Amino acid sequence: MPEEIIRTLSVDGVRYGYRVLPYDRTGGAVPRTDPTLILGGALQGMFGWPQMDDHLGPAADVVTADLPGMGGADPLPPGPSADLLRRAVLGIADDLGAPRLNVFGFSYGTAIAFGFAQHHPERVARLALGGAPVHIDAAQVACWERARRQLAAGDREGFAATAADALMCLDPERPVHRRELARRYVRRSFLHALTHSPHAADSLHRALADRPDFTGGLTGVPALVFAGEHDTVTSPERQREFAATIEGSRFLTVGESDHWVVLERAEEVASLVTGFFTGRDPMAATACATGAVVLPRQATAPAGRT
Repeated sequence: MPEEIIRTLSVDGVRYGYRVLPYDRTGGAVPRTDPTLILGGALQGMFGWPQMDDHLGPAADVVTADLPGMGGADPLPPGPSADLLRRAVLGIADDLGAPRLNVFGFSYGTAIAFGFAQHHPERVARLALGGAPVHIDAAQVACWERARRQLAAGDREGFAATAADALMCLDPERPVHRRELARRYVRRSFLHALTHSPHAADSLHRALADRPDFTGGLTGVPALVFAGEHDTVTSPERQREFAATIEGSRFLTVGESDHWVVLERAEEVASLVTGFFTGRDPMAATACATGAVVLPRQATAPAGRT
């Protein structure tokens, strides 16, 4: 398998980077789909997607990123960041020399991916969005404010526990696959980022303060939106309403998972997204997920056309 490539770019003087796992073109082999860019949550950097490497690598160039404010990139400058982040994504596409990208956004990354597709639809071959935080209720805001106070007071352990719990469904009556494993992983990830990244705290504050904009709809880009069936950050119903603003999109839920569906159902999500980007209908992809992916009855037709 070809060795990964890491490139450094800048936008408005802000340094950031991306990583490419090249498709193996030995013997003249041709990728089955366009290069695929993965954009994760506020503290998810370019090295956190091994399951996507495994599934997408045999089909396409896999691209992950430390966008401004994430991972090893420079911190975001003061003020609104949406435009700068979109231009950072455009910089990756241009540096790759790729006319179009498949773009997969998860959680915080969904707003960046969606905004990029709105402003540059001609550069997006297909769009997949998971766990879109399209609506944050008062209880979530209160929980994150408590976590913010803990972090400001220097209580990193308390912050990590509160923040992790805020992103998960802890109701024992609602089954979540690998719940405790995912919970421990998320807590450790927060602690690791706060310890090793000089601007991790600022990145988290920005992710909470910069309310993402999911308005305006989208046309001309094939899209898939999916949610964990027990997502407590934004309910699947709210995410489906958002999916309906994307012309011709498909929406589905992933069983026994919550907002951290990419951890709890990592193999199923990787298979689902790979299938979508390589032209397989999401309904067909459910057959590969051993029953974990459930298409709601109301979404059997394309979202927005039911």
